[in-house]
Amino acid sequence: MIQNQIIGTGMLLLTLGLGVYFVVQRFQTENEMGDVAVNPETEVLKKQDPGTQPTILNGNKETQSKSTTPPKKEKKKEMPAEFNKLTAFEASVILDKGTERADTGEYNSTVEPGVYVCRQCNAKLYRSNDKFEAHCGWPSFDDEISGAVKRKVDADGYRVEILCKNCDGHLGHVFEGERKTEKNIRHCVNSVSLKFFPEGKEPPAMIVKPN
Repeated sequence: MIQNQIIGTGMLLLTLGLGVYFVVQRFQTENEMGDVAVNPETEVLKKQDPGTQPTILNGNKETQSKSTTPPKKEKKKEMPAEFNKLTAFEASVILDKGTERADTGEYNSTVEPGVYVCRQCNAKLYRSNDKFEAHCGWPSFDDEISGAVKRKVDADGYRVEILCKNCDGHLGHVFEGERKTEKNIRHCVNSVSLKFFPEGKEPPAMIVKPN
């Protein structure tokens, strides 16, 4: 009986000793490799396109590092040398299609008789007798000088942009169906895109860009 207990105890000690030995061997092997093994369930490296750093998945939460490729700066249009020189603000509207703040434009409340020309190229665009008060914050006209203004659908597919036909300078947008006048049309124009010449004062000649 005592002999059997001694044998059983010996086998148990032998089993424990072998377990400790294999654990120590595995620990030493991992240290010799220089890197601790990564648990595939907690961290995964995904391949990325060239120019970006890897995406690390922590459990189910994905954290993507920023691209190493610098973002491209939007190139602004250069001022044509042939046309009138524009200020930075004028260029931001006429060339880069910006919008001046409502109720701040120079000609918003102008009622004198005269003609409105393109600030960039002096092309005659609107007559004062086609200007009306639309209470929108910008000068409004329900007609244009024939052949002076061209239209282009905005990138959003809804609004229609109006531009000087001679120089492509941005003027504003045109709206139809509002029933603000009998002609049922409204050219909503930035004052900064225009230059007003009162009746009796002839505007400078239109500048035509050479081909």
